[in-house]
Amino acid sequence: MIASPVIGRRRFLQVVSVAGAGLALGFYLPELKRHSDLFEDTAENFAPNAWLRIDPSGETLITVSKSEMGQGIITGMPMILAEELGADWTKVRIALADASDKYGSMSTGGSSTTRSMWKPLRHAGAAAREMLIAAAAHKWGVAPDSCRAEQGNVIHPPSKRKFGFGELVDDAAKLPVPADPPLKEEKDFQIVGKPTHRLDSAEKVDGSATFGIDVRVPGMVYAVVARCPVFGGKVKSFDGTNAKAVPGVSHVLQIEEGVAVVADNTWDAIQGRKALDIEWDEGPNAAMSSASIHAMLEEYAKKPGAVVENVGDIAALDTAPKKVDATYELPFLAHATMEPMNSTADVRSDRCEIWAPTQNPQLARRSAADALGLNLDSVTVHTTLLGGGFGRRFEPDFVMEAVHVSKAVGAPVKVVWTREDDMQHDWYRPTSMHHLIAGLDDKGEIVALRHTMTGPSVTGQRSPERIKGGLDRGALEGGREFEYDIPNYRVEFNMANTGVPTGWLRSVYAGQNIFAVESFIDELAYAAKMDPYEFRRRTLKQGSRSKNVLEIVAEKSGWGSPLPNGHFRGIACVPAVIFGSYVAHVAEISVEGNSIRVHRVVTAVDCGTQVNPDQIKAQIEGSVAFGLTIALKGEITIDKGRVVQGNFDDYMLLSIDEMPKVEVYLVSSNEALGGMGEPGVPPFVPAIANAVFAATGKRLRKLPLKLA
Repeated sequence: MIASPVIGRRRFLQVVSVAGAGLALGFYLPELKRHSDLFEDTAENFAPNAWLRIDPSGETLITVSKSEMGQGIITGMPMILAEELGADWTKVRIALADASDKYGSMSTGGSSTTRSMWKPLRHAGAAAREMLIAAAAHKWGVAPDSCRAEQGNVIHPPSKRKFGFGELVDDAAKLPVPADPPLKEEKDFQIVGKPTHRLDSAEKVDGSATFGIDVRVPGMVYAVVARCPVFGGKVKSFDGTNAKAVPGVSHVLQIEEGVAVVADNTWDAIQGRKALDIEWDEGPNAAMSSASIHAMLEEYAKKPGAVVENVGDIAALDTAPKKVDATYELPFLAHATMEPMNSTADVRSDRCEIWAPTQNPQLARRSAADALGLNLDSVTVHTTLLGGGFGRRFEPDFVMEAVHVSKAVGAPVKVVWTREDDMQHDWYRPTSMHHLIAGLDDKGEIVALRHTMTGPSVTGQRSPERIKGGLDRGALEGGREFEYDIPNYRVEFNMANTGVPTGWLRSVYAGQNIFAVESFIDELAYAAKMDPYEFRRRTLKQGSRSKNVLEIVAEKSGWGSPLPNGHFRGIACVPAVIFGSYVAHVAEISVEGNSIRVHRVVTAVDCGTQVNPDQIKAQIEGSVAFGLTIALKGEITIDKGRVVQGNFDDYMLLSIDEMPKVEVYLVSSNEALGGMGEPGVPPFVPAIANAVFAATGKRLRKLPLKLA
């Protein structure tokens, strides 16, 4: 849709709002002017902070400054602010923010959005509430503490008088913004903590929601990029004659990332790319393979690693009556987002405008400004909805391709990646190898444990200066500090640079480390001749939140009770706080031949204060689907320096008929908020592996889990 380049604020809300039983939701359309022009601070608006505007009609605009990629923050963030404000939920509208430092960090990852925005948004809502109350109290000539705000009104209960927020905006806007406004007590919450339906669902179902791939800009052309298939390779030479002969193709040019073909539409650009004659300089990784990477990991794993954690005396291993050791291996994984990478850019001599489904709009903005020699104020980044992120869209590479092509052709350009582009030029979750050895005493209790991790570093690949002595602390999530009561343990890390570009993927390193730890704890339970649940329960420290969710999931799953014929259970937990939360799973499976089928998943979650219980449950359901793909299907392999997989026929995802029944039990808690997008994934994969052992007696220590 091409919208008028000029539109008033009220008309904007009328056009893009969807009236319904819940919140009326308005999206910022990329064809319109920048956010700051649409909702400028004018005399008729009350705008006490970057996230909130109230106009004289009482309509409340809440700006979402994080990226919505299916996790629900476009609902959760407004709930937090509206709660403290005392807003009328039916008069709230939402806009997606353009990149700006006024919002603080806009990066979206690490399950940090709700945790990081909890206090700022509450403070923003409370400050506005106090200003509105003060304005009303002044009009009535009463004490502010005799008034309250609720449902979009300021009320004076003794006299039963009230003002709508819209009636107070002129007076409130003249008041100073309180530096430390009082916050509501959680017992008084009316919105936060209540199950609330996703506000973007209807528009995603009917197709009206705007993702990056939906962006249309007047005069826009389309491009695809030919990239060297070998990691680290580059263009040696190319001939674009045949590509230019393809109808619709207008430009063939070399950019930093490869050779771009520009055309009237994406299909013509793809056909032009097929006709390109390119000679690649494949560089030093041309002989790299999955076998050579495996050999590298094995070799590095034999070396002493950088000591990450050292509790007690690991020498206790030497005298333990019984020893158990195992090695676990995980492959590279692709993000495989449903919406492939894309970005639209319009570069002019003095400015740049970008529309992108990005998890880090500020990084995209800085990268574009640096590349073009512009100041930040001359670069606008509009963040669209994301058709999946999982960490992949934190990188600015796909954004910069559009910037480079637009600068070269002097027109707005949309660069679209094909599925094969996406699969073979990803920033992959690192491969890793984990060697664990533990000693048990005569009672079957853990005397000592050593965990040696080996693999590449995401952090080190980007910021080598942050790596001290070969140690990447980010790689230790979920594998360094845990709530198992083990008197002597040591964790070591061996960094191995494979040459494959690596990036953060949902659950980050915890997904790897907890697979190894929780699979190994299961092995120790059987070595101690104990039930896996009882062994964990005995070993976890008294009073730990991990122990609490473990006990709940065992009870709710009926652990130890009879199962249908051919069904078996596996259990695993997060044996530490990761992303601020604690999760335990029980997976119920069956095995037929070499096929593993998960029928039921029971989950207990302690994520502290709950903003939207419905969305927490949805995140766990998504974690199960994501984790099942990792456990049973996901694997990127390398041959001759290039990725073998190219599409969903050889990098298969979970299909809808494979999705198990999921039951989620939430722990009531007043603890600090935890994240929910990532904590559900790590313990689910070992829960399946442990169930497979219960079913077959085979320990599967390598992902994806294969019985043959």
